Amino acid sequence: MKKNSLLALFFGVMALLLVACAGEGSSGSGDSGGSGGSEGAEESIVIGDDVEDATELSFWTFASLHMEFFEDAVPRWNEANPDRPIKLKAETFPYDQMHNNLLLALQSGTGAPDIVDIEISRFPNYLQGEPQLLPMNQFVEPEIDNYVQSRFEIYSKDGQYYGMPTHVGASVMYYNTEIMDAAGVDIDSIKTWDDFVEAGKKVVANTDSMMYNVVTDDYIPLWSMISQRDSDWFDKDGKLTLDNQANIDTLQFLHDMLYVHKIAEITPGGQPHAEEFYAYFNEGGAAAITMPMWYMGRFIEYMPDLKGKIAVRPMPAWEPGGKRSAGMGGTGTVVTNQTKHPDLAKEFLAFAKLSKEANIKLWTVLGFDPPRWDVWESDEVKADNKFYQYFGDNIFDVLLEVKDEINPVKITEYTPDVATEINTNTVNNVIRQQTQTAEEALKQSQKTIEANMQ
Repeated sequence: MKKNSLLALFFGVMALLLVACAGEGSSGSGDSGGSGGSEGAEESIVIGDDVEDATELSFWTFASLHMEFFEDAVPRWNEANPDRPIKLKAETFPYDQMHNNLLLALQSGTGAPDIVDIEISRFPNYLQGEPQLLPMNQFVEPEIDNYVQSRFEIYSKDGQYYGMPTHVGASVMYYNTEIMDAAGVDIDSIKTWDDFVEAGKKVVANTDSMMYNVVTDDYIPLWSMISQRDSDWFDKDGKLTLDNQANIDTLQFLHDMLYVHKIAEITPGGQPHAEEFYAYFNEGGAAAITMPMWYMGRFIEYMPDLKGKIAVRPMPAWEPGGKRSAGMGGTGTVVTNQTKHPDLAKEFLAFAKLSKEANIKLWTVLGFDPPRWDVWESDEVKADNKFYQYFGDNIFDVLLEVKDEINPVKITEYTPDVATEINTNTVNNVIRQQTQTAEEALKQSQKTIEANMQ
C-alpha cells in the first residue's frame, strides 16, 4: 500500500505527541480490530456483550452522543441477524487524540478499530495516497438516489464511497422566544442579517441579554455565513479563496456586531460546545445562535431549562431572496482495512447508517437531519418525540423550506489547515485581540495556508 503520504501527514500534524498514549494499546488488531485503543478513552462500553457467540467489532468516536446511536443499532442488528450477532466495543476519545491516533494506526498498519467516525474537516487526511479504508459502493449505489448526494461526495475519492454520512447539517437560527418576546421582536419578521441587527438592538435595549455571540474557536458559524454568500474557503477547482471579498465582509460583519452595533459578545469558552457556553445560554445570556440542526441534541442534553423556549427558523439571508442555510459539519463513519471481519463490518455499517430505518433513527435518537430525504415526511419522523417537545413541531418544515438553498462546501486535503488557522489565529486576531482588521487577518491567513500547500 501507498503509505508515504499518510506518514508525512502524520508527522505534519505532530501525532508523535500521542505515540506513547497510542502505543500502550497497539498490540495488534486482534478480533476486535482496535481493542488497544482503550488507553485514554473518555467512555467505553460493550454493546451486545450478553449475546452468545457474537463477533466482536470495535468502534471509535469523538462524540459521546454518537454512542447512543450504536446502542440502538446493535440490538436491532442482532434481532434481525440472529445467525450473525455482534458485540460492539464502542469508545469515545477526545477529538484530536482520536483522529491523530487513527492516523498513526493506519500508517503503522496496526491498532485501528473496525469502524470509526471521522469528522468532515479531518476526512481529507485519510483520503491521501491510497485510502486505508474500505469502499462501501455495493451498499451506497443502490440507495444514492434517495439521498442528498453531496453528503456522500465529501467522503469519497475516485468514485469510491468511504464515509457513511450522519446528517445533512442544515444550518438554522435558534431563537430564545422568551427573550425575543420580552424585547418585542417577532422572530418571523427577521428576514435578512440587517433585520437581525435591528432586532438585536431591541433585545439589548429591553432585556438583560445579548442578541448573539461571536465564536472565536470554531469555524463552522463563520463558514455557514460565508457559504450563504456563495463563497467558501476554496473554489470549485480547489484554489484557496480565503481572502476574497465576501469572506472579508462576513468576518467584518461579525466584528461590527460586537464593536459597532454592540448586540453581541464573545462566546463564553470560545465555541458553542464549551461547558461555559452551555451554562451561559441555558441561563438566557443570549437570544440567538446559528448552528446546524444536529446541534439540537446539545440543547436537550446540556441546556434543559430552555425546553419549550427555543424556536428553529431559517438563517437570515444576506439580501432579500438570498440563501438561508448552509450544509455544515459532518461525520463520515468508515470501515478500516485492518478489520478481520470486513464483510460483517460493512454490512453492519450499511444497516446502521444507510437503511430507511437507520435514517429515521438518526432523527429519533440523535435529532440529526437525515441525509436520506425520502424519510423526511414519514410517519416515524413526524411522530412526537423529545425534539418536537423541546423545539416545537415545525422542525422539518424549516428543513423542507431551505433544502434547495444549501450550497455544497468544497473539502480538500488542506481544509484541516484552514480550520486550524481560522480557529487559532484569524478570528481571534480580529475579534478577541483586535490586533488586525478582517482584511488583514484573512490575507495573512491566505499566505500562511498557501505556504503549507507548496
